[in-house]
Formats: sequence, structure tokens, C-alpha cells
Amino acid sequence: MSLSAVIVDDEQLARDELAFLLKDVGDIDVVAQGKNGVEAVSLIREHNPDLLFLDVQMPGLDGFGVIKKLLDRKVPLPKIVFATAFDQYAVKAFEVNAVDYLLKPFDKKRVAQSVERARNKLDGRGPSADKIETLVKMLESQRPQTSKIRLD
Repeated sequence: MSLSAVIVDDEQLARDELAFLLKDVGDIDVVAQGKNGVEAVSLIREHNPDLLFLDVQMPGLDGFGVIKKLLDRKVPLPKIVFATAFDQYAVKAFEVNAVDYLLKPFDKKRVAQSVERARNKLDGRGPSADKIETLVKMLESQRPQTSKIRLD
């Protein structure tokens, strides 16, 4: 199954590198590229891609702002892979259900893994957020309770 993708990054070199690596993955059609968050919103509305490679830090509207704006406008979200030079946003990325988090400079193998994760989620093979939440609650309930020790 061929996937459509949009790449949004304020750095032209990063967009070019990612587009080049995605060609090697195969069955990925990069339908558009944008250089900021405002462009990202309009490109996603226009193309309705399966997959979005999104930088976090961009002028104007950052990557998380893009997601918020799409949700506010009730635009269906594509599967999102954050592609950034900064690892401190990784936890927040997964809080918004990102498929993956790629660090620059991009690695061919990691890009391929991100696409595979997205394919699995699109095919319904990846664990859903509900399944993960249920699993976490189940594991927490099975954890032995720590008893308080009194020292008199």
C-alpha cells in the first residue's frame, strides 16, 4: 500500500534529505512540502496525507501548535512523525500520539522504521492508545503494594 506524505520543516536541507530517504523506503509519495506551521495546516487540509513528517521548532507556529490548530478545526490527523534536532520534545510528542520521533541528522534505517510503524498503525496492527492504557492499568494493578514501615 502506497502512503502519501507531507514534510514540514523550516530547513530546506532537512526537507530535501528526508524526501530523498523516503524515496529509498519505497511506496511513499511525498505529495507536498512546507517550511512552517501555517503552511503545514493548509497542506494537511488540502492533501489529507497518511503521514506527516513534522519539525517541532519552526517560526510562527511550532509542530505542537500545528496539531492543536488541526484538532481545533476538526481536521483528521495524519500519522505524525516528529523530525527534529531536539530530543527534549520526545515525551511531549508521544503524549500527542506521535507514531515516532526522528532526530536529525536522519538515518536511512530509522526513517524506514518510522514508516513501518506508521504502516502498522494505519493497518490496525499497531497497539492503539486505548490498548496501551488498558495494559498500563493492568500492570499497575498487579504490582505489589508497598507497605509503610513504621519506625518507632
